[in-house]
Amino acid sequence: MKKSNRILLKISGEALMGQEKFGHDNSTIDQICEDIKEVYDLGYEVCLVVGGGNICRGAAVAEVGIERATADYMGMLATVINAIALQSKLESKGLYTRVISAIPIVTIVEQYIRRKAIRHLEKKRVVIFASGTGNPFFTTDTCAVLRAIEMDCSFVLKGTLVDGVYSEDPKHNPNALKYEELSYNDVIKHNLAVMDTTAITLARDNHVSIKIFNINKKGEFAKVLKNTGDFTTIK
Repeated sequence: MKKSNRILLKISGEALMGQEKFGHDNSTIDQICEDIKEVYDLGYEVCLVVGGGNICRGAAVAEVGIERATADYMGMLATVINAIALQSKLESKGLYTRVISAIPIVTIVEQYIRRKAIRHLEKKRVVIFASGTGNPFFTTDTCAVLRAIEMDCSFVLKGTLVDGVYSEDPKHNPNALKYEELSYNDVIKHNLAVMDTTAITLARDNHVSIKIFNINKKGEFAKVLKNTGDFTTIK
């Protein structure tokens, strides 16, 4: 049974860059962590899945001649760097956290064990899932949906650089149509690049709704949970 106060936030690696072209922007990470703390203080149990695109994106690395599976493992390691960066910033704000990796890196972070992760949440710790699913060819979006199902979360929130799902990229077409609500099948049928098909299909088959919002808008995370923010719901 899904827990109504347990949620999963997917943070793209690119969101951590701010205005930088690579790596981390401290002020951006600080603002994201302030927003997470605001939601935590509202009484939510918070899980995080973070991408690695600000450091290494597997698909892009594969294009320069590195074997795709190897490139994806490189991307997974990038997510661990992002996860421990978030952990450090969150703990500086007084939140207890655990980073749990699908790939064993036991000298730095914990290895993923479902029941242990659930126990951390019950103890009011913020749980940060790293290394995606631990398998190449699967995105961190798919990981986010998978972990939300495993943790019995009420829904997934995906923090991106835009305030919802549009018919086209609003950066290229200012007249693009924003959707307030979409079905899983609509996303698949129209090939809307909000999440990969595997993630959407997994969410559909397990009745996990997804909310897409702009994570760089201060306070938007809490507003989405209060249904007062700008976002698109996929259900």
